[in-house]
Amino acid sequence: MIEGIFVEGLIYSIMALGVFFTFRVLDFPDLTVDGSFPMGAVIMAAGLHAGINPLTGLFLAFCGGLGAGFITAAIHNKLKVPHLLAGILTMTMLYSVNIRILSNRANLPLLRKETLLTQVHSLTEGIMTPEYASLIFFILVVLAITLLLNLFFLTDMGLVFGALGNNEQMVRVQGVNPATLKLIGVGISNGLVALSGAFAAQYQGFADVNLGQGIVVSGLASVMLGEFLLRSNRIWVLTLRVILGALLFKAIMYLGRYYGYYIHMTPNDLKLITGLLIILSLGIANFKKLRAKGGA
Repeated sequence: MIEGIFVEGLIYSIMALGVFFTFRVLDFPDLTVDGSFPMGAVIMAAGLHAGINPLTGLFLAFCGGLGAGFITAAIHNKLKVPHLLAGILTMTMLYSVNIRILSNRANLPLLRKETLLTQVHSLTEGIMTPEYASLIFFILVVLAITLLLNLFFLTDMGLVFGALGNNEQMVRVQGVNPATLKLIGVGISNGLVALSGAFAAQYQGFADVNLGQGIVVSGLASVMLGEFLLRSNRIWVLTLRVILGALLFKAIMYLGRYYGYYIHMTPNDLKLITGLLIILSLGIANFKKLRAKGGA
């Protein structure tokens, strides 16, 4: 049971890293996430049913999310549409695209299909249980993705991304085109989200076009919860706390799902809990800012 919480938290931490990229680094509120997450899942499922290698499926899922992010950024840059509306437009269109990928079906099971997880379980059979094998596998995956992301943020381009979120005009004065940066940044963000969706489909054993409903809110909750756990401006700490926030968020959802009946709470109330968590996080953050100003 505990292993399942950690595995789900690690899978969704990849999505939270993508949300962190747009919301915290680029200051680009992006709702495309609700469409790119299930897109990664359906591309992975359709690919496995077509007989492609699971690693190729992951690559195609990442490319699908990358393309979705490009579309959102292009709508924002070329048509001067606000961030939120551009994301909503792409998210809405992706619903139909995802159904098309599944050949006009709303969901697709992965029973008796070889996935990365089944391969890992086969390799570790007799050494450890499938639950622990999945846990170790996703720890290694998240560590690899986080390391690559940290190294990227330490490059010249990564530093410019951080500057773009703080002061777009300064970046423009330095001769860098913010539109190009937004195109790349939003694309990478949604690529990570789609990658998370591809892993989620393999772990859960099915892909569904409604898999991403409210996923952006879960990502925001993970980012904000992580900010209360660690305080630092170092990039490796910023990404680490996103992962810890995702694990904490999944733990809270687990407690609400399995012990909420004591206060007459049902699984239908989990969206309400998520929203209240974000409101509480924002309230505490604003209170701390006001307190800091008062002290100053």
